[in-house]
Amino acid sequence: MKILDWYIIKKYISTFFFTMMLITMIAVSINYFEMVDKFINSGLSLWQIFMQYYRHFIPYINGLLWPLFAMLAVIFFTSRMAKNSEVISILSAKVSYTRFLRPYMIGAGLIAGLLWIGNNYFIPGSNVHKNDFEIKYIKPGLKSTLNYNIHFWLSPNEKVYIRTYTASDSSGRTFRLEKFNGNQLVYTLKANRILFTGRPNKWKLEGYEIRTFNDLNETLVLKPANHLDTTFNFVPEDFNRYTNQMELMTTPELNEFLSYEQKRGLDSGKKYSIEIYRRTADPFSIFILTLIGVAVASRKVRGGMGFHIAVGVVLGSLFVILSKFSTTFSTNLSLPPIIGVWIPNIFFAGVAWYLYRTAQK
Repeated sequence: MKILDWYIIKKYISTFFFTMMLITMIAVSINYFEMVDKFINSGLSLWQIFMQYYRHFIPYINGLLWPLFAMLAVIFFTSRMAKNSEVISILSAKVSYTRFLRPYMIGAGLIAGLLWIGNNYFIPGSNVHKNDFEIKYIKPGLKSTLNYNIHFWLSPNEKVYIRTYTASDSSGRTFRLEKFNGNQLVYTLKANRILFTGRPNKWKLEGYEIRTFNDLNETLVLKPANHLDTTFNFVPEDFNRYTNQMELMTTPELNEFLSYEQKRGLDSGKKYSIEIYRRTADPFSIFILTLIGVAVASRKVRGGMGFHIAVGVVLGSLFVILSKFSTTFSTNLSLPPIIGVWIPNIFFAGVAWYLYRTAQK
């Protein structure tokens, strides 16, 4: 790489992390003053709040905003370069605009790579601790339990139904297990009550009956006053649900959980698929927003940096709004998750291409 490449890459990276630090401090301050009453009621010291909550809140908020940080960083230092006539000097030295963009794309690649690794492997682990703190001290409603009319599949041929489930004692009322041979029902196990008795997956059935079907023959075993100790391939944790559960798992764990949910019929899996695609789409958007930032800020205009930042903020806001709309449509309507997640990138890639074609060269 040439001196020009190192010059731009260093400016990009340093400005990016300065922007990140500045906006992160603002975000932490706003969040703290919103939650200060609950922090006081928690009885925790400021150091405990930072170590148990903000140490994990910072990676979370950065994972969401890194694409916008990248765009703002590019606009900041490129606008200053344009104001000082550095961009004009570079292009006048017979450096093509495409060649001028190369160090920007290298810098974007470094940041996008870090974000991709963070999104897929590190930030979810941090979110677990953040989520536990919020449930305990801030938002208990983030954790819920499947309570009524629960249906799920243990295997392709075994289906479970529980009418009501109580998390406090890990028990359920009106339990039913059905086994099928193809489309034919061959076995049912019913119980008035099911109770979890120990690890790994021990359960006790109270007041049970067993029916087996063999063509026209039926066998019935009634034990209304007895109990049956057995094992099932589910545990109490399978009934727990978190509002942001997909954010708490690494991508390998999320893929495994998605397959598990779909096999059991517990969830359509759409919101989990959206999260998987988002973790790749967000890093890719850094390239697009970097190109937009260069195309906007490299032009020397009367308004200077203020005009460039205003344009960047407007485009960044539109990007966020479009992202929210598309993921909402994908979650609640029939729009495929991969399309819903990638629509903002596709649209703004067109915007970036237009700005690149019309940029001052």
